[in-house]
Amino acid sequence: MDISGKILQFLPVQTGQGKNGTWKKQEFILETGDTYPKKVCIAAWGDKIDLASIKPGEQVTVSFDVESREFNGRWYTDVKAWKVVRSGAGGGSSDGAIADGPPGFQPGASDDDLPF
Repeated sequence: MDISGKILQFLPVQTGQGKNGTWKKQEFILETGDTYPKKVCIAAWGDKIDLASIKPGEQVTVSFDVESREFNGRWYTDVKAWKVVRSGAGGGSSDGAIADGPPGFQPGASDDDLPF
């Protein structure tokens, strides 16, 4: 999944020790450019936390996965980034592409028959 918006802030880098070795996590807050803007806390793990070249206030597009897990009867959900890319000067132009439909979609002619 992808989301576009403006980076509001970077939270402090968190580190720890797990059974597979040392881990690092960098969380950041992204605000969407929708009519009713939403703020999303997104986490980047391991080697994906090299976000030093991106500054608060910049427009970015984040590719992410959503993952939930259960602990002691409660559910916790993470939004994990796997790619962060600066958006072009147009800012919200990528949002229009999502609203138009999936990439490569070509509306069929009105005389098309159903395939079954």
